[in-house]
Amino acid sequence: MDKEMVVTLYEKQPDGGLCPIDERAWSLNMVAALEHVNYLTVGGREYETVEGRLNLDTGKLEILVVPMRNQ
Repeated sequence: MDKEMVVTLYEKQPDGGLCPIDERAWSLNMVAALEHVNYLTVGGREYETVEGRLNLDTGKLEILVVPMRNQ
């Protein structure tokens, strides 16, 4: 049984387009933590998670995020 899953983060652009910002293997504990978190940090930037989908064609978990504004 696999102990990791490849996760791709897509940033939703102002024009509605999607831009891939990160792809890496996550432990199953990190994937399970998504039930309890609303925000992720990647490359020093904070993003709000919007929704996710399991892409069976690629075997990847895809998560849609939007950047948080720094105050």
